[in-house]
Amino acid sequence: MTRRFDKRLAALATLAQPELLRGGLRGVEKECLRVTPDGLVAQTGHPVALGSALTNRHITTDYSEALIEFITPPERNTPATLSFLGDIHQFAWPAIGEELFWPLSMPCRLRGEQDIPIARYGRSNVGRMKSVYRQGLGYRYGRFMQAIAGVHFNFSLPGGFWPAYAQLERSRAGAVELKSAAYLDAVRNVRRMDWLLFYLFGASPAVCRCFLPQGGPGLAEFGPDTWFAPHATSLRMSDIGYKNASQDGIWISANSLEEYIADLTRAIRTPSPAFERIGVHVDGEWRQLNPHQLQIENEYYSTIRPKRSALSGERPTMALRRGGIEYLELRALDLDPFAPTGVNLRELLFAEVFLVYCLLCDSPGIDAAEQGEIDFNHRAVARRGREPGLVLRRRGREVAMRDWAGEILQSMQGVAELLDGGDGACLAALRECAMLLGEPEATPSARVLRELRASGQQLSGYGLSLAAGYREHFLSMADEANTHYRVLETEALASLDRQCWIEEHDTLPFDEYLRAYYA
Repeated sequence: MTRRFDKRLAALATLAQPELLRGGLRGVEKECLRVTPDGLVAQTGHPVALGSALTNRHITTDYSEALIEFITPPERNTPATLSFLGDIHQFAWPAIGEELFWPLSMPCRLRGEQDIPIARYGRSNVGRMKSVYRQGLGYRYGRFMQAIAGVHFNFSLPGGFWPAYAQLERSRAGAVELKSAAYLDAVRNVRRMDWLLFYLFGASPAVCRCFLPQGGPGLAEFGPDTWFAPHATSLRMSDIGYKNASQDGIWISANSLEEYIADLTRAIRTPSPAFERIGVHVDGEWRQLNPHQLQIENEYYSTIRPKRSALSGERPTMALRRGGIEYLELRALDLDPFAPTGVNLRELLFAEVFLVYCLLCDSPGIDAAEQGEIDFNHRAVARRGREPGLVLRRRGREVAMRDWAGEILQSMQGVAELLDGGDGACLAALRECAMLLGEPEATPSARVLRELRASGQQLSGYGLSLAAGYREHFLSMADEANTHYRVLETEALASLDRQCWIEEHDTLPFDEYLRAYYA
């Protein structure tokens, strides 16, 4: 993996054009649950003051009416992204009254499946489709899993990078083909190395007992209401979180854009006997969009997705076929419970360096044998990442996790130097993360367990304490400190009008709308 990487890095360095890498776009999508003051999922509707969840570009909902999602616009520097995210939080906190934004990735106290209300988007066809899709997720995988929250980091390289990259690669491919192939190089390498993100930034080593009443292998009692795994980094990314066995039979190749699109399309069109038993339209209720392996592309869970902004009514695969890959969506980050906004500058800078590193490294296709190693490493670090002497698998051999992580971090240094704009921020973030290899007790996951023990609380009480502190933090801020307040207020009001317009201009019956969408 290193020879071609060293060559590319040296070539980019000799160009002496740092803006080739520095002018890209980045954005954050941050999910979190709205909860009551006693730590239950809020049963209230999405606050009207936050606009329409269907059409607001900055504040929407994910699976549940109570699972809110904050979205920053594309920015050319990371501090601006964090500033906008902070302003969204400051704008949103007053709108939820006595409720709180849950600061942990794993959910709060859950009394049952029906305690998690499915998100509602109005009476338009597109709104109904979003709700029925979520209904299907509940029938297929259970609602508990859908209440898990995380941070997604969106990133694209600047337009000026690609002609230079084509020159150093001596590529004759068209601009769209070159860009898509390079982004898929990054996707495959993220799949190979995403476990490093779990170790460095995972912050979900424990879960409320209600999430898993019977417990499970590797889990121990922290107290009467909490399970934990002693060396876990991210139970969110483990087999009890997103990465459960329900999609193990679905193989989505990232070896080429054509294969990626074909595999997703096949899964959307292939009936599943298990999902056929659920039914689609039963006794007047839409239970799911269809009984296929995937209802839509986004149902397939992966730590990274190649993306292109879709046109109205356009499926994600059709958008990719139309224009190729536009940006990458990294989905491997837990909420940071120690940051008021759920994410910090260090991890976003690291994520940027990591994605560029993954793109520049040699990235052969992934076959079934290597995918088995990837799955093993994924599970091992999510469940046991801080275990002394943990061994992973690489190209048919065993390798100590810390040795492999050290190799990656050392190689990333050259990328960080190219990305730094003179302030050394990327290098500083990289060095701070490198220190965590020798100090596993300084990782976020270890800190969560340490603070839990020190507080004498169960996970639910600990989460509420953090949430109350962040509530006070944001509500004490003056409105004039929010530089995007008017933007957010205007967008909330305009989004309500946009939803009304969509509803008034719908003409097709819902079943015909679905047929047209999948045609």
